[in-house]
Amino acid sequence: MSKDTLFLLQREFPDPRLPANTYFCPHTAKIEGLLATFPEKTRLLDVIHVDFARPREAVIARIGEENQSLPVLVLSPDAPSAIPAETAGNERFVSDQAAILEVLAVRHGFPHPHP
Repeated sequence: MSKDTLFLLQREFPDPRLPANTYFCPHTAKIEGLLATFPEKTRLLDVIHVDFARPREAVIARIGEENQSLPVLVLSPDAPSAIPAETAGNERFVSDQAAILEVLAVRHGFPHPHP
């Protein structure tokens, strides 16, 4: 099985529109916590941290300029077609945080989030 690619924002970043502070992304932080809790499962993924500032070239190269919102999980070509995903060219990806957590559980053995 080839690896899915999980794009996350850097853990801490400035926002030029709000220069008084540095920030973190709550969606990324939730996923980062899951990854840190289960490092043996995390090794099944390619995790790439990108800067907050756009353009996010690494993401654009995979799924296009219109799909730069993060986090996003880009599925490997061998991912089952039954996984609900958006498409960009030949790539399939999941951009909703709850859906990403579900795919991580079903496809990579992470626990499911409690309802």
